Amino acid sequence: MLSDAAQFSVRLAETEADLHAAQRLRYDVFVAELGGDGPLVDHHARLERDRFDPYFDHLLLTDETRGDEIVGVYRLLRDDQAAQVGQFYSEDEYDLGVLKSSGRKCMELGRSCLARDYRGGAAMYHLWNGLARYVAEHKIEILFGVASFHGTNATTLAQPLSLLHHRHLAPNALRVRALDASYQSMNLLPEADIDRRAAMRDVPALIKAYLRLGGFVGEGAFVDHAFNTTDVCLVMDTARLSERQKNIYAGDVAL
Repeated sequence: MLSDAAQFSVRLAETEADLHAAQRLRYDVFVAELGGDGPLVDHHARLERDRFDPYFDHLLLTDETRGDEIVGVYRLLRDDQAAQVGQFYSEDEYDLGVLKSSGRKCMELGRSCLARDYRGGAAMYHLWNGLARYVAEHKIEILFGVASFHGTNATTLAQPLSLLHHRHLAPNALRVRALDASYQSMNLLPEADIDRRAAMRDVPALIKAYLRLGGFVGEGAFVDHAFNTTDVCLVMDTARLSERQKNIYAGDVAL
């Protein structure tokens, strides 16, 4: 279990060793724990990687009491970096036209994960604090990225997906849409039939955290059989954040 003495620091990956450490943590979470896979996943070396990794900045959370062990990761892709690769990662799942044509500075978030012992505590807030500094430095206006429910059976996810559709759907100016090839409607139940408390319990913690920050979801979910997930696209307009939400995002207020 995690010691109360954990001391965190946040930095960007600078070396190949840093990147491999991030990919090992991603493997532990997304492959070993959640059953994901992909064409570039290295099972022998236990590295979860893809073709986008060279273009992303990788934000690393380290525990200084464990020899600067990397215990948290965020993958960040600004629109100027996406131009180098030719697309955002999320464009394999969502039509991002409304964001890309907005004229505002956008950044994609992805592969967010924490080592098992660091979940549910202060670690995520330290990682968010580092993210907030990065966003401020680069003057990012819109944040977005896919987040996942475990599993691909929409029937078992009908309550939480319907809750997101009815209560947290993005306004038209931010409403990205899942691509037709793997589109899954989230409007599975009438709002009156949703057990809101039970539905929210089934929403993953990361998605709930973004909703509390004022985030929205795009239209439709994307069923990702390779990663054994059902993905939703979260969008957050930094201009819409209240002062309290900004403080939460910067790690100054507990969720």
